Amino acid sequence: MDKHISTQFDSELRGVSSRVLEMGGLVEAQIRLAIESLALMSSDVAFKVTEAEEMVNQFEVDIDSELSSIIARRQPTARDLRLLMAISRTTANLERVGDEAARMARMVQSICKASASLRLPSGDLRVASDLAAKQLRKALDAFARLDATECVSILREDDLIDQEFNGFVRRLITYMMEDPRTISASLDLLFIAKAIERIGDHAKNIAECVIYIVKGADVRHSSMAEIETAVR
Repeated sequence: MDKHISTQFDSELRGVSSRVLEMGGLVEAQIRLAIESLALMSSDVAFKVTEAEEMVNQFEVDIDSELSSIIARRQPTARDLRLLMAISRTTANLERVGDEAARMARMVQSICKASASLRLPSGDLRVASDLAAKQLRKALDAFARLDATECVSILREDDLIDQEFNGFVRRLITYMMEDPRTISASLDLLFIAKAIERIGDHAKNIAECVIYIVKGADVRHSSMAEIETAVR
């Protein structure tokens, strides 16, 4: 490929990768606000989360448009095409993380309207929500550095969020049995717990995308042993 064209292509790839990280920063801010709204049971903070939803959606549309343009104009090599495909997957997962954060915020607003916040064990979700936020941060860092080794660490830790979710569900069922008046609001809290679990799943998906970029190996649905072998 002509050096000038190659340099332009590299610049475009860096540009679209930067846009993904910018989108990731916005989604991280949504998660922080969603966690804060849950901790404070604040409708006002929750509103800030849903307010950002349209911006996240627009990021996805714009990045997909840029990717389509690059593919049409540059006819990328196999490795570059892997990068573009993985960027598209990463963007889709970030958009869904934004959806989950907005879902958390809407459930907080519902609980506040029901005036049930003081009777609910919302603080029990703090560990899981912090874990999910940490996993997303690590996944975005791995994307920025194209660090496949860090991705293995993310995938190993995915079960921790699932364990927190399962434990919370058991505690919440007991709570509802003891105080049936909180059943409706408790179901909202259950949806929040599920949203947190899904944020962890999307962070895992982004880590798998990074491995695909770096190693050319599709490790979706693979065992940890298979993933570790692919990354070596």
